[in-house]
Amino acid sequence: MNNKTILLIEDNPSDIELTRRALSKSRICNDLAVVEDGVDALDYLFCTGNYANRNCEEMPTLILLDLHLPRIDGLEVLKKIRSNSKTSRIPVVVLTSSREDIDVAACYDNGANSYIRKPVDFSQFTEAVNQLGLYWLVINEAPPIA
Repeated sequence: MNNKTILLIEDNPSDIELTRRALSKSRICNDLAVVEDGVDALDYLFCTGNYANRNCEEMPTLILLDLHLPRIDGLEVLKKIRSNSKTSRIPVVVLTSSREDIDVAACYDNGANSYIRKPVDFSQFTEAVNQLGLYWLVINEAPPIA
């Protein structure tokens, strides 16, 4: 966990670019790994499929997870993350456009560390990413590796 990689699980190219720009503007220089669907997210985390050759000792420090993903939705990804001892302690911030109370409740019930609704305005989004990075990557004490 020395490199403090952020794993962004997001299928919308515009939101991926928006997140990259917000991280850059907030001077968050951590490596950013991006996967665009739930299957690739799980393959990345568990070093299977397209990511079979990835070093599984290097887990992300933070996961930014969208809920509405192709192939396997974000809630199922969250459940798999929390059910595996290698990934169960990685902070997961749900970063989504969903405003449904049922989604918020389901995410917290399944172990999300935070739920952030994507602001439409870029400056608001940048501020949200700045605060998120400051807390999860600087202030928060990361859990020991399982």
